[in-house]
Amino acid sequence: MSPTHEPFDELAACYALGALDGDDLTRFEAHLARGCTECEHALAQCREALVQRAVDLREVPPPRVKRALMERLARSRARRPRPARLGPGLKWVASVAVAAGLIASVVATYVSARYEQRLGEMAREASALREQISQQRQALALLRDPATRIITLAGLEPSPKAQGRMIWNERDGGILVAGGLPPAPQGKAYELWAVVGGKPIPAGLFGVDAEGRGSARVEPLAGGPEVAQFAVTLEPAGGVPAPTGPMYLASK
Repeated sequence: MSPTHEPFDELAACYALGALDGDDLTRFEAHLARGCTECEHALAQCREALVQRAVDLREVPPPRVKRALMERLARSRARRPRPARLGPGLKWVASVAVAAGLIASVVATYVSARYEQRLGEMAREASALREQISQQRQALALLRDPATRIITLAGLEPSPKAQGRMIWNERDGGILVAGGLPPAPQGKAYELWAVVGGKPIPAGLFGVDAEGRGSARVEPLAGGPEVAQFAVTLEPAGGVPAPTGPMYLASK
């Protein structure tokens, strides 16, 4: 497999999940239209995997589903008028048909809900993976530029074990990665500051996961001034024009 084809392998997996959009969707469909056998094979494998996953998700409905079904059957019998001309045999056939229809409806709804839930999770996982891949590519592009700096941010008093790293290029912006930060309280977010000429300039907001890890794509500052320092404070979720909260990270 050639290195130039590798990006289409990633796009094929997202395409099979229906998670591809924008320029990536246009580029992949154009590539597929040119008759790429590798991508067609990859799509076939992804679809087979999804079908197999749907089969694996088939489970016996829990007892609560059975109870709900029996209650629906009881209510259905209570509401249904009894035709005087139906013999016992026909009455039995009609009851079986009603029961079979209700069972099929309940089981189909249960399996469909589980299947759609898992597909939704897979789509979200694929979207997160695409974001990670995009960020890694941006980081590699920045690192190829000799003008790019790697700036270390150390943890301060609110969280001394926290740490961060900024891949920064004055012309193209950068990427911040941080770890060891406590989850932000409700209504709060971490705000990054670029210090230029002794003045802090807002450079973006970010959150962290349960393990205290977070990242942010940082746009270049207007005019491309040289940044002397970066810092992170805890601020209101919408961000503020000047720091007001405790400082958690700062570069030297």
